[in-house]
Amino acid sequence: MFLDMFGAKATDADYQEGYQILHHQFVASAKAVQIGHAINPDFMIGNMICGITFYPGTCVPADILANEHKWQSGIYYCGDVQVKGKYGTYAKRLWKEHNVELDITEEDLEDLKRGTVDMYTFSYYMSNNVTTHTGVEEVAGNFSTGAKNPYLTYSDWGWAHDPVGLQYYLEKIYDRYEIPLMVVENGLGAFDTVEEDGSIHDDYRIDYHRAHINSMADAIANGVDLIGYTT
Repeated sequence: MFLDMFGAKATDADYQEGYQILHHQFVASAKAVQIGHAINPDFMIGNMICGITFYPGTCVPADILANEHKWQSGIYYCGDVQVKGKYGTYAKRLWKEHNVELDITEEDLEDLKRGTVDMYTFSYYMSNNVTTHTGVEEVAGNFSTGAKNPYLTYSDWGWAHDPVGLQYYLEKIYDRYEIPLMVVENGLGAFDTVEEDGSIHDDYRIDYHRAHINSMADAIANGVDLIGYTT
C-alpha cells in the first residue's frame, strides 16, 4: 500500500495527506464506476490492487497479529472500500495510530456505496513475511519490505518466487468478496542475456509463468471465480 512508500521517516502529516488523497481517489473511482454503469449496466468494472501475499514470520502470536494487521493496511483497506463500499472497522485504528482525521462527507459515503466494482482486479508478483522480531534478514520489492523467507527463491531484484502464494491470495480474496477475480499483472524481472541473433533464452521466465498458471488452475478447482489473467 502507499504507506509502505513513506518509510520510517514518515510523519503524521504524511499519513494525514496520504490517507486523504487515497480517500479522494476512492470517491473518484466510485464516481467513475457509476458513470460506466450508466453508459452500459452490463459493463464489468474493476479496480487495481497491488496484491502481495503476507505470511507471519513465525508462529509467535505477536507475528500472527502483526500479519493480520498487514493484510488490513496493505490489502483490505483498499479492497474493502472498492468492493464493499465502506471502510473496514480496522480503519479507525489505522487512522488513530497517526492522528489522522479524514474529511469525509455524507455524499462521499453514498458515492462509495453506489460505486462498488464488479470484479476484483490485481497484480501479483511476490509474497512477503511479517515479523515483530529484530535482527532478521530483510528483503524489499514492489514497495514492500519484510523478512526473507528461507523456503523460497528470489529474483535478481529480491522478489520472492511464490506461485503458491498466488493461489493463497486468490482463495483468500475470493472468500472475502465473492466477486469475479482477474490477475492483471504478473511476471518475472531478470538479467536477461540477448544472444547474437537477438533471441533471449529465458526458460526461467517460462518456468515462472507455468508455475503461476498451475497455481491459478488449483485455485479455480477449489471454487475461485477467476475470469482472466494477463502478464
